Amino acid sequence: MVFNSYIFVFVFLPAVIIIYHLLNKTGHYLPGRLFLLAASLLFYLCSDVSSAPVLIASILINYCIHLALTGKESRIPVRRLLLVSGLILNIGCLIVFKYLGFFAGIISSFTGRGIAVWDLMLPLGISYYTFSQIMVLSDSYRDPTVKYSFIDYALFVTFFPKILMGPIAKASQMIPQFNDELRKKADPEKIAGGMVIFAVGLSKKVLLADNLAPYVTWGYSNIDTLGSTNALLVMLAYTLQIYFDFSGFCDMASAICLMLGLSLPDNFLSPYRACSVAEFWKRWHITLTGFFTEYVYIPLGGNRKGSVRTYVNMFIIFFLSGLWHGAAFTFIIWGLIHGIGISVCRMLRGTKRKLPKPVAHLLTFIFVNIAWIFFRSQTLEEAFGFLKQLFSFKFTPVSMELLAAATPSELQFLQWFLLNVSNRPPYINGLVIVLGFLILCTVISMCCKNATERLAALKLNSRAVLTTVILMVLSILSLSGVTEYIYTNF
Repeated sequence: MVFNSYIFVFVFLPAVIIIYHLLNKTGHYLPGRLFLLAASLLFYLCSDVSSAPVLIASILINYCIHLALTGKESRIPVRRLLLVSGLILNIGCLIVFKYLGFFAGIISSFTGRGIAVWDLMLPLGISYYTFSQIMVLSDSYRDPTVKYSFIDYALFVTFFPKILMGPIAKASQMIPQFNDELRKKADPEKIAGGMVIFAVGLSKKVLLADNLAPYVTWGYSNIDTLGSTNALLVMLAYTLQIYFDFSGFCDMASAICLMLGLSLPDNFLSPYRACSVAEFWKRWHITLTGFFTEYVYIPLGGNRKGSVRTYVNMFIIFFLSGLWHGAAFTFIIWGLIHGIGISVCRMLRGTKRKLPKPVAHLLTFIFVNIAWIFFRSQTLEEAFGFLKQLFSFKFTPVSMELLAAATPSELQFLQWFLLNVSNRPPYINGLVIVLGFLILCTVISMCCKNATERLAALKLNSRAVLTTVILMVLSILSLSGVTEYIYTNF
């Protein structure tokens, strides 16, 4: 089950919101939490039933370690051993399911001997719920006085708005909300605001990200013939596709929580407005950056042990960030490229002369675009082949095949209209539509309000209602072409 599906929009989500608030209306809040836990498990089972045993085993083992870490009789050496054991188990689980084949391939390339490994499925959401539980164990070691009930812990790990694609929230951020009586009362204003944000998020995914996908699919299927013009359009299309794909999910997850009287930590705050790579990472996947900063960068010494050690620590963080996204050298290179960008930003931070803001913004956007090439490519050869075409300086006309593949189905009526009212060739009309759609998406990504800004400025008037209805209708009409989210693969 995904957010952009008929069963979720028309059945699952309305039922969860209505039943949860009805249960809380009785004044007994345990049934409401149990219902949310059951609904979250059902959501996960409908998404990938084969991954459920791994999730359940992970919850049970980690909760037992959490209880042991918060036991009053536990001494520091024992608690340290428990923490190390928990970290080894969680990281080991990630390695077995996600990285075993990758590491085996590296060893084989050096030794010249093939290494047989199990062909294991990648459990859905394992990177997210593993990191969430690592944070619980680390925080339990630091403060053994905070103990969670099993119901609260299981609900925190499985909570359906965040389990598949984050954010990587902390237990201390979410569990107190599950027990806050002030959040139990249904708030019509919050429910209405959540519906507005959900409609915006759904439209980002269905109307924008999914209509940018054909640009990218065609481009990466025809790398050898792209030339600079087509490569530039495909590169920009992927930059925008992953933006609206991830941003749309984050908006919908936040909206769902808002309708339930809860809130998720900010995870996505208009990253393409950034004027430096450092600022980009303060806006993109904020909770992942926060996890690596608090639980890896600072324990390694952060910036407290000299400049060389600081840069080494930053490269370790971005190496791990790349590896977290996928078991491939393309992801690692993508992470290291951003590590270089962050390092350059730090070196230039003390200089008196600063670039004008528009120039800094443009350079950052170009940097992020080029880095995404490695993120999207299946192999390093594919990435370098794409870069070769991009910098070949062969500015040929936009491919007719690209125009045919990339014209959104929702805009085909516009193409028909232009063909019937103008004397321009079909190629020109198609070019106007495709380039116009790219320009529109670029402007939206940089200039429109993000969910946090939109919610803060939201006025529930007739205009907001009409906009919500239009976006929902257009999105629902496009749901027949449901696609997966890019970040569910991580």
